[in-house]
Amino acid sequence: MKHATLLLLTFALHAPAGAQFLLTRDQMIAYTAENPYERFADGRPKVPDSLLEKVKTLITEEVYGLTKAKGYPNQFAGDWKILQPGKRLVGRAFTVQFMPTRPDVAKAMQAEADKRGIGRLRNQTVIDMLGPNDVIVVDLFGKTDAGTFVGDKLAYYIWKTTGTGLIVDGGMFWLGKIIPTGMPAYYRGVSPESLQNVMLTGINIPVRIGNTTVMPGDVVLGDEEGVMFLPPHLVQEAITAADSTKARDQWIKSKMDQRRYKSSELYGRPSDPALRKELDEYIRTHQQQ
Repeated sequence: MKHATLLLLTFALHAPAGAQFLLTRDQMIAYTAENPYERFADGRPKVPDSLLEKVKTLITEEVYGLTKAKGYPNQFAGDWKILQPGKRLVGRAFTVQFMPTRPDVAKAMQAEADKRGIGRLRNQTVIDMLGPNDVIVVDLFGKTDAGTFVGDKLAYYIWKTTGTGLIVDGGMFWLGKIIPTGMPAYYRGVSPESLQNVMLTGINIPVRIGNTTVMPGDVVLGDEEGVMFLPPHLVQEAITAADSTKARDQWIKSKMDQRRYKSSELYGRPSDPALRKELDEYIRTHQQQ
């Protein structure tokens, strides 16, 4: 894996600015300029593991409002088949793009990859570049018929290498062997055919997943609703907003348990000044530090 990462970095540092394969380090930094954290060697944002652990406690609705309010309304992708319902998928996005095969383009890209020492362009090329807490996010343009990015063995490698799971806007197969491992995955469908008639066109570049644009280094939050892709600079704010929402919901439900109030007196902003003050104090004292 380290050897593959070094090859990728070498290619990133010397690839021409218009290369489709991946962003140069300078481009990665420019496209993720608001990232406040460290970066990997290729420039991909590295949100701290400590924050990833906090994201594992969140759900979509707790953070969606914050991203929308901050001018990022297209960070949620739904309508998935979910391999492990009820299990969170959290990590840093490692993006991959495929397109339908076109021989002349595929030939030129492979020649460039060979020149750069990347080797054969295929699914295992990028799988071997993954590291701990990466979530591979694969734009397979919704292809499911022979659009199976992984079966059980490569899925198992991803699971053991990253400790997270995967997101495939396309297909998977051998689910009967993948499910027992406990690995989370979001995918569009299944097929008994292996991956065919596609070409690898991008590694850690902006990709489209559903109605979202996903950047390398975005923090992935997958739950029962679907998948959120959080820009690094919004992660801490999302955690704080979620804490506030959790505390508010706890207070409202505790009051409902008393059976003394109508829902309209509690849900929304309480009209009673005393209740508003009590709610504000509860939120202040119950948020994580």
